[in-house]
Amino acid sequence: MDISPTRAATPARQAEGRPPLAGFRILELGHYVAAPFATRLLADLGAEVIKVEPPSGDPVRQWGARHKGSAPWWSVHARNKSCITLDLKKPGAHEVVLDLVRSCDALVENYRPGQLAKMGLGEEVLRAARPDLVIARISGYGQDGPDRDKAAFGVIGEAIGGLRHLTNHAPGTTDLPPVRVGVSIGDSVAGIYAALGVVAALLRRERTGAGGEVDVALTESVFSLLEGALPEYGTLGTVRQPTGGAIATAAPSNAYRSRDGIWVLVAANSDPLWRKLATLMGQPELAADPRFAGNQQRVANARELDGLINAWTTTLEAEALEAALRGADIPHTRVFTVADIASDPQMRARGMVQEVEDALLGPVLHPGIVPRVDGVPGAPRSTGPAIGADNDAVLGGLLGYDTARVAALRAEGVL
Repeated sequence: MDISPTRAATPARQAEGRPPLAGFRILELGHYVAAPFATRLLADLGAEVIKVEPPSGDPVRQWGARHKGSAPWWSVHARNKSCITLDLKKPGAHEVVLDLVRSCDALVENYRPGQLAKMGLGEEVLRAARPDLVIARISGYGQDGPDRDKAAFGVIGEAIGGLRHLTNHAPGTTDLPPVRVGVSIGDSVAGIYAALGVVAALLRRERTGAGGEVDVALTESVFSLLEGALPEYGTLGTVRQPTGGAIATAAPSNAYRSRDGIWVLVAANSDPLWRKLATLMGQPELAADPRFAGNQQRVANARELDGLINAWTTTLEAEALEAALRGADIPHTRVFTVADIASDPQMRARGMVQEVEDALLGPVLHPGIVPRVDGVPGAPRSTGPAIGADNDAVLGGLLGYDTARVAALRAEGVL
């Protein structure tokens, strides 16, 4: 039975066809960021997602700025999901979860390893309800190993995975703490891997009939992004260091100030592009200067090179600077704020910024659906709902509970 949300978002546009994950039902026992992010991706691609949150609501409902009493982040975080409330610490909730499991293809959770088992919902119990269930577990350190029981949030994964070290300013330039990326990147990357793992496990189940488990660690998810850092250390003994706004292996590629104080990224890190930039700067002789004649030389003298480029960029207003770089076909952009993104013609043209109607907030901007896949609607089917908005639809419509049973669960504090 399809109990997909009926809280229609007003779409900027709709694509025709059948979404690739239509027909799959996912149960989310998640909170905060990682598991809900994973299921949001699956829901965006057409899966039917039932999110279970405590009667007080998911903590993200309270995060960030507030509008009309609600957090705008929630509108996106729980979009395309049916949301029900269950107090998993109450025994009466376990039967509801197992009834849901029987009707779902996959379960995604991000409790500490062993926590669901302590609640009476361990793997053996879940598989007794549905043997071919795909179970995706997201945790700080993974489901085994000496650190499995340690507490962790995304920032811990970013630190242990090596990213927090690399996102800092160059050594010796500041005594401030290592710089955070600015979003919950560790949680989000883990969510992406969990979504990918669920899709892979479901594809295998379609072929073999067997369910499976997906084990995603925040630490490992971040670590997987470090490109050549590990093989470089293993073969050369070098420890990659933070470089601030620059790239350690290519130059020039950095952010430079315009005369009106706007940061503009310029990526002229090939020989032909560097020659174009030197000519544009009115100093074509720099392209042949031994200090800058090849990429290795430019990297070795990057600080001096950046100084020369910055001396030029500060003579131009940002619009004039961008126009000059565009005319020379040199990769560049000002550093976008979210306001810049919201008004960007390219983002708007591809539906990456669109206005939808939210029952809790009114008109709200949503990011588009990534990746683009044939058959996936260009806009969300629904926005994040009020607490317990889908209790009756899921318990009565999907599970077939009568009104007396639902009322009893409410009276017991299960819902």
